[in-house]
Amino acid sequence: MIPVLFEIGPIRINSFGLMLGIGFILGSYILSLELKRKKLDPNLASNITIIAVIFGILGAKLLHVIEHTFEYWGTPYLDVQGQIFSFSGLTWYGGLIVGMTAITVYVKRKKVPILKIWDGLGVALILAYGVARLGCHFAGDGDYGTPTKLPWGTIYANGTAKPTGMLKEFFATHPDERVAWSYDSLRAIHSRIDRLGYPINRFDEITPLHPTPVYEMILGVIGFLIMLRLRKNEYPDGKIFMIYLMLASTFRFLAEFLRLQPKLILGLSEAQLIAIGLFIAGFVAMQYFDSNRKNTPATA
Repeated sequence: MIPVLFEIGPIRINSFGLMLGIGFILGSYILSLELKRKKLDPNLASNITIIAVIFGILGAKLLHVIEHTFEYWGTPYLDVQGQIFSFSGLTWYGGLIVGMTAITVYVKRKKVPILKIWDGLGVALILAYGVARLGCHFAGDGDYGTPTKLPWGTIYANGTAKPTGMLKEFFATHPDERVAWSYDSLRAIHSRIDRLGYPINRFDEITPLHPTPVYEMILGVIGFLIMLRLRKNEYPDGKIFMIYLMLASTFRFLAEFLRLQPKLILGLSEAQLIAIGLFIAGFVAMQYFDSNRKNTPATA
């Protein structure tokens, strides 16, 4: 893992920020092509991207802070301030909801057909998200999964979130796995200090984990190819975005089974519960658009 690509004096270039930026740029480019195809002003894409960056990050950070509110109690003020105003701890659903709300307000003020914009965003977002997910992989920020013996299992020892800490709750509820991976004995063996000054133990150093951000990137590419094919059909405006919503929520729902997230209800994480809600919303809205096809002309 390479959390920090390079430093120039006080300026630090992080892999997460770089991939996030690439994701936004790629998404903006795809959106501009989609707007042009729909005979809309492609220059709107740059303004929409700026809004997505600002409000997407704010929304992602806001939901993360809400989720971890109780963890901040008793934490020194400067530590809390540092966590809130950093790029770490971004929750994608918060970014999607707040970002899409801000974009919708902007587009309505411009008096541009909102559903056409949504459809273009659906095609752009599914790939941009997958690319941005690679930032989590390179940073090793804890979005990886459980231990695996698969040949592509990845060592995240140099990441910003060490496997020893991230897997603590998992092994507490999976005692057989805890023994099989020699968690207690290996974590007691100190190996070295990483580039950022954090200690690395033997467990971190030799335990391969599911690279779930890479899985999500692959799913994003597959979803993008599906969207490219479907957008050629004569669907009513808005349907393509709802298909995106259903695909994206399905991909996230599946990836969560391997990720190290707390389970809330019926063995499902918070992200999976939100994914179910978004999938249902997308499906219901898609049926609505189909039933009102005559009142919603197909996109050219």
